[in-house]
Amino acid sequence: MSAKFSSDPSEFLPVGHHRVALGVAYNGRHYHGWQRQPHGHISVQEKLEDALTKVADQPIKVMCAGRTDSGVHASAQVVHFDTSANRPLRAWTHGGNMNLPDDIAIQWAHPVSVDFHARFSATARRYRYVIYNHPMRPALMDKEVSWNYRPLNVEAMQQAANHLVGKHDFSSFRAAACQANTPVRTIHHLEVIKAGDYIVLDVRANAFLHHMIRNLAGLLMKVGAGDAPSDWALEVLAAKDRRASAATAPPYGLYFVNAEYDNKFGLPEQMMGPHFLSPWMNL
Repeated sequence: MSAKFSSDPSEFLPVGHHRVALGVAYNGRHYHGWQRQPHGHISVQEKLEDALTKVADQPIKVMCAGRTDSGVHASAQVVHFDTSANRPLRAWTHGGNMNLPDDIAIQWAHPVSVDFHARFSATARRYRYVIYNHPMRPALMDKEVSWNYRPLNVEAMQQAANHLVGKHDFSSFRAAACQANTPVRTIHHLEVIKAGDYIVLDVRANAFLHHMIRNLAGLLMKVGAGDAPSDWALEVLAAKDRRASAATAPPYGLYFVNAEYDNKFGLPEQMMGPHFLSPWMNL
């Protein structure tokens, strides 16, 4: 017999197995995104599954809260896996990290009930897009922040961002390869925050389309540079056509920083990154 969990009726938890959730951070610059890739392209999922398989001494497959693209980072990705291997939580964290490369780290492990699913149980997701706004390119955080050499008007960017908050058809902000069943998403907040030479786009939504945040960032930077008025965001939204918007922003400044779940699951809390920014960013 198998126990069905309510989040996804197509999956079952075999008898004798239990479910574990993990918090994972990674620098995505050397990986072809989160998801396992064909043809030898290295992914974060592959490295994590290989490390956990060594700890469990059996094949481990993980599910994540939100798949990230090539070059995108995460400070608080959430995953879960099922296993019949009985290991203390410390084994999953410390043992897993011993088998992981330095740019991927398990932050915590927590036992969860069968009705928890890293993807389907998430009620909201949050990303941050970090822009280094300076005439000269960054060196110390190369491929960890985006770079825009033109002075950006944060106030104009925020005015444009305000037009995008709420439930909308975001067809103008989805990639051609997006496989989502609907382009309708709800953005709960989209804040533009300046911290010295950095500008941080903090966006929280129920879910995101493929390349949605990078396309939002491209529009906001175009407005910030003075190439379009703030109200242009409304025109782009109404067009429901990707060709009506700005170019897709680079992946390097994008961080997956939080997935939200019902308190009943008791997942550990942690400070949202990127961690090189001040604690006030934990909004």
